[in-house]
Amino acid sequence: MKQNSTVKEQSLNPQPAVRPKPQPDQGGSVLDERVYAALHAASEKKAIEPVLLDLRDIASFTDYFVIVGGQNERQVQAIADEIYEQLKKAGHTAARVEGYKTAEWVLLDYGDFVFHVFDQKARKFYDLERLWRESKRVELPAEFLDAGASSLRTES
Repeated sequence: MKQNSTVKEQSLNPQPAVRPKPQPDQGGSVLDERVYAALHAASEKKAIEPVLLDLRDIASFTDYFVIVGGQNERQVQAIADEIYEQLKKAGHTAARVEGYKTAEWVLLDYGDFVFHVFDQKARKFYDLERLWRESKRVELPAEFLDAGASSLRTES
Protein backbone atom coordinates (compact mmCIF):
# COMPACT_ATOMS: atom_id res chain seq x y z
CA MET A 1 0.00 0.00 0.00
CA LYS A 2 1.15 3.51 -0.71
CA GLN A 3 2.93 5.27 2.12
CA ASN A 4 0.53 8.25 1.94
CA SER A 5 -2.73 6.28 1.99
CA THR A 6 -5.77 7.67 3.77
CA VAL A 7 -7.78 5.99 6.51
CA LYS A 8 -10.44 5.15 3.94
CA GLU A 9 -7.96 3.43 1.63
CA GLN A 10 -6.38 1.51 4.50
CA SER A 11 -9.74 0.33 5.84
CA LEU A 12 -10.70 -0.98 2.42
CA ASN A 13 -7.28 -2.68 1.96
CA PRO A 14 -6.15 -3.85 5.42
CA GLN A 15 -2.54 -4.81 5.95
CA PRO A 16 -1.28 -7.52 8.30
CA ALA A 17 -1.08 -6.23 11.87
CA VAL A 18 2.39 -5.26 13.02
CA ARG A 19 2.34 -4.41 16.68
CA PRO A 20 5.09 -2.37 18.25
CA LYS A 21 6.49 -3.70 21.50
CA PRO A 22 4.54 -2.28 24.43
CA GLN A 23 6.41 0.48 26.19
CA PRO A 24 6.64 0.34 29.98
CA ASP A 25 4.78 2.99 31.92
CA GLN A 26 7.41 5.66 32.53
CA GLY A 27 7.22 7.53 35.80
CA GLY A 28 3.51 6.91 36.21
CA SER A 29 2.74 9.01 33.12
CA VAL A 30 -0.13 7.26 31.38
CA LEU A 31 -0.52 9.60 28.43
CA ASP A 32 2.39 8.76 26.18
CA GLU A 33 2.99 11.02 23.19
CA ARG A 34 0.89 8.92 20.78
CA VAL A 35 -2.18 8.71 23.03
CA TYR A 36 -1.89 12.43 23.78
CA ALA A 37 -1.52 13.26 20.06
CA ALA A 38 -4.51 11.06 19.16
CA LEU A 39 -6.67 12.69 21.85
CA HIS A 40 -5.57 16.13 20.69
CA ALA A 41 -6.44 15.27 17.07
CA ALA A 42 -9.86 13.99 18.13
CA SER A 43 -10.51 17.12 20.18
CA GLU A 44 -9.63 19.28 17.16
CA LYS A 45 -12.57 17.64 15.37
CA LYS A 46 -14.87 18.17 18.38
CA ALA A 47 -14.98 14.55 19.58
CA ILE A 48 -17.56 13.96 22.30
CA GLU A 49 -17.03 12.45 25.77
CA PRO A 50 -13.47 11.09 25.56
CA VAL A 51 -12.69 8.14 27.83
CA LEU A 52 -9.34 6.41 28.44
CA LEU A 53 -9.44 2.88 29.85
CA ASP A 54 -6.32 1.19 31.24
CA LEU A 55 -6.58 -2.50 30.30
CA ARG A 56 -3.08 -3.59 31.31
CA ASP A 57 -4.28 -5.61 34.31
CA ILE A 58 -7.10 -7.41 32.50
CA ALA A 59 -6.14 -7.82 28.81
CA SER A 60 -3.08 -9.00 26.93
CA PHE A 61 -3.88 -7.69 23.43
CA THR A 62 -3.53 -3.96 24.20
CA ASP A 63 -2.76 -1.60 27.07
CA TYR A 64 -5.38 1.12 26.56
CA PHE A 65 -8.72 1.80 24.92
CA VAL A 66 -9.45 5.38 23.96
CA ILE A 67 -13.14 5.96 23.27
CA VAL A 68 -14.73 9.06 21.77
CA GLY A 69 -18.00 9.89 20.05
CA GLY A 70 -19.13 11.85 17.04
CA GLN A 71 -22.50 13.36 16.11
CA ASN A 72 -22.81 11.76 12.66
CA GLU A 73 -21.04 9.69 9.99
CA ARG A 74 -19.06 12.62 8.59
CA GLN A 75 -17.79 13.70 11.99
CA VAL A 76 -16.82 10.12 12.92
CA GLN A 77 -14.83 9.84 9.69
CA ALA A 78 -13.29 13.30 10.18
CA ILE A 79 -12.15 12.37 13.69
CA ALA A 80 -10.65 9.08 12.45
CA ASP A 81 -8.94 10.86 9.53
CA GLU A 82 -7.42 13.50 11.82
CA ILE A 83 -6.10 10.91 14.29
CA TYR A 84 -4.64 8.81 11.48
CA GLU A 85 -3.02 11.77 9.73
CA GLN A 86 -1.57 13.41 12.86
CA LEU A 87 -0.04 10.17 14.12
CA LYS A 88 1.24 9.35 10.64
CA LYS A 89 3.00 12.74 10.51
CA ALA A 90 4.64 11.82 13.83
CA GLY A 91 5.83 8.52 12.34
CA HIS A 92 3.20 6.18 13.81
CA THR A 93 0.98 4.23 11.43
CA ALA A 94 -2.07 2.27 12.53
CA ALA A 95 -1.64 -1.49 12.28
CA ARG A 96 -5.30 -1.79 11.34
CA VAL A 97 -8.28 0.46 10.65
CA GLU A 98 -11.77 -1.03 10.68
CA GLY A 99 -15.27 0.30 10.20
CA TYR A 100 -14.40 3.46 8.29
CA LYS A 101 -16.84 2.91 5.44
CA THR A 102 -19.96 2.57 7.61
CA ALA A 103 -18.63 5.04 10.23
CA GLU A 104 -20.76 3.69 13.07
CA TRP A 105 -17.66 2.49 14.90
CA VAL A 106 -14.19 3.20 13.53
CA LEU A 107 -11.37 1.33 15.22
CA LEU A 108 -7.75 2.47 14.83
CA ASP A 109 -5.33 -0.13 16.23
CA TYR A 110 -1.92 1.22 17.25
CA GLY A 111 -0.79 -1.93 19.06
CA ASP A 112 -0.49 -0.84 22.66
CA PHE A 113 -3.57 1.36 22.39
CA VAL A 114 -6.77 1.10 20.36
CA PHE A 115 -8.74 4.22 19.47
CA HIS A 116 -12.52 3.77 19.08
CA VAL A 117 -14.60 6.46 17.37
CA PHE A 118 -18.36 5.85 17.68
CA ASP A 119 -21.46 7.57 16.46
CA GLN A 120 -23.85 8.24 19.34
CA LYS A 121 -26.21 5.32 18.70
CA ALA A 122 -23.45 2.71 18.33
CA ARG A 123 -21.63 3.99 21.42
CA LYS A 124 -24.73 3.49 23.54
CA PHE A 125 -25.43 0.08 21.98
CA TYR A 126 -21.92 -1.41 22.37
CA ASP A 127 -21.20 0.43 25.66
CA LEU A 128 -17.51 -0.48 25.86
CA GLU A 129 -17.20 1.41 29.13
CA ARG A 130 -19.62 -1.06 30.73
CA LEU A 131 -18.20 -4.08 28.93
CA TRP A 132 -14.69 -3.22 30.20
CA ARG A 133 -15.89 -1.91 33.58
CA GLU A 134 -13.15 -3.90 35.36
CA SER A 135 -10.55 -1.67 33.72
CA LYS A 136 -9.16 1.45 35.36
CA ARG A 137 -10.59 4.70 34.03
CA VAL A 138 -7.78 7.21 33.53
CA GLU A 139 -8.51 10.83 34.30
CA LEU A 140 -7.89 12.97 31.23
CA PRO A 141 -6.46 16.49 31.20
CA ALA A 142 -9.15 19.19 31.23
CA GLU A 143 -8.29 20.26 27.68
CA PHE A 144 -9.92 17.07 26.34
CA LEU A 145 -13.00 16.91 28.54
CA ASP A 146 -15.22 19.46 26.80
CA ALA A 147 -13.86 19.27 23.26
CA GLY A 148 -17.32 18.46 21.90
CA ALA A 149 -18.87 21.54 23.46
CA SER A 150 -20.11 23.94 20.88
CA SER A 151 -21.21 27.53 21.11
CA LEU A 152 -24.10 26.56 18.81
CA ARG A 153 -25.67 24.21 21.36
CA THR A 154 -28.41 25.52 23.58
CA GLU A 155 -29.22 24.41 27.09
CA SER A 156 -32.47 22.41 27.36
